[in-house]
Amino acid sequence: MGEPTRKELRDTGLKNRREVLGDKYVDKALSNITEFNRPLQDLLNEYCWGGCWGRKGLTRKERSMIVLGMLTALGKSHEVATHVRGALNNGLTEQQIAEVFLQAAVYCGVPAAVDSFREATKVLAELNG
Repeated sequence: MGEPTRKELRDTGLKNRREVLGDKYVDKALSNITEFNRPLQDLLNEYCWGGCWGRKGLTRKERSMIVLGMLTALGKSHEVATHVRGALNNGLTEQQIAEVFLQAAVYCGVPAAVDSFREATKVLAELNG
């Protein structure tokens, strides 16, 4: 069996993206496609969600932990909120998410972790009603 085609990667990526982030989130992103941003959506589905998230070397749970740590390090709070939802879908507990942010506080800086805790708290409040 050879390398997957780009279409197969996009199809796998869209499936992975829906399973991790949820249909509502993905449908909203896809409903906003224009000719200008279509290449980005294709890149996300093929490269990010198909080529990377579709690999067998790590579990989705492990990938979520890594992504939350990296997004914290980069100060990407908006993306942290999105990926907290995904991490919960991938089986992380609230305590595990907090541990990722605490670890990031030591290696990436307390202000970055504070921002991630702040975003995660909003998401958890929304989900826990």
